[in-house]
Amino acid sequence: MDEQVAQADIGVIGGSGFYSFLDEVREVRVTTPYGEPSDALFLGELAGRRVAFLPRHGRDHRLPPHKINYRANLWALRSVGVRRVLGPCAVGGLREKYGPGTLVVPDQLVDRTRTRAQSFFDGEERADGVRPNVVHVAFADPYCETGREAVLSAARGRDWEPVDGGTMVVVEGPRFSTRAESRWHAAQGWAVVGMTGHPEAVLARELGLCYSSLALVTDLDAGAETGEGVSHAEVLAVFRENLVRVRDVLFDAVAALPAERGCACADALNGVELGLELP
Repeated sequence: MDEQVAQADIGVIGGSGFYSFLDEVREVRVTTPYGEPSDALFLGELAGRRVAFLPRHGRDHRLPPHKINYRANLWALRSVGVRRVLGPCAVGGLREKYGPGTLVVPDQLVDRTRTRAQSFFDGEERADGVRPNVVHVAFADPYCETGREAVLSAARGRDWEPVDGGTMVVVEGPRFSTRAESRWHAAQGWAVVGMTGHPEAVLARELGLCYSSLALVTDLDAGAETGEGVSHAEVLAVFRENLVRVRDVLFDAVAALPAERGCACADALNGVELGLELP
């Protein structure tokens, strides 16, 4: 890996093809102690910032949500210098007012996944012989407030009034929710439901990275509407219709992020004995 080109301070997970709008994009392959990330990193410059894009599902969308190597993805981003991460994703709305085309910038998260490796600090020995300590990282506020403010401001600057706050519930997938599950999610007061926001957010926190989500509502979830419920084709169609808007907000948010980190995320690992060396 060429150290002169393989450097970035902002990472974007998701949005296959976003990097095609950048100049002089470099494709960089990164190997991690947790296996291979979803794809190569695509490094380029945006508004004077070095950005690393990582297609969450692979550039050919071959990986379903429950098969993504989230640990390798976050480790790869940190290894090229990334300290802030933006994670655009498609979600279902759990309230009628959050219909297709709504942009939600969540401030809370509920995990309902089952099979995913969701910590670097599980005490298990890695393939390279390193055995990390068991570490409990604070996660009361899962999203970086600085990143959230950058996204909110960017959306408003594009005449797209975002929903400021709300809870994203993350399910295992790849199936969509049953009507009963969706009604239960809505009854809890949660805002949107997705499949990729966890463990992405907590793994970022365990590496001392800032993480913020841009959640595009592509459908009303099964229990929030009548008829046949959500379909994969419906989700893809709405996402395509809003791709340029999401891209513009994302790029504006990247440009708006301050050069120095002053948020709590940067201090998440202070005084903690990790039992491993971070990249």
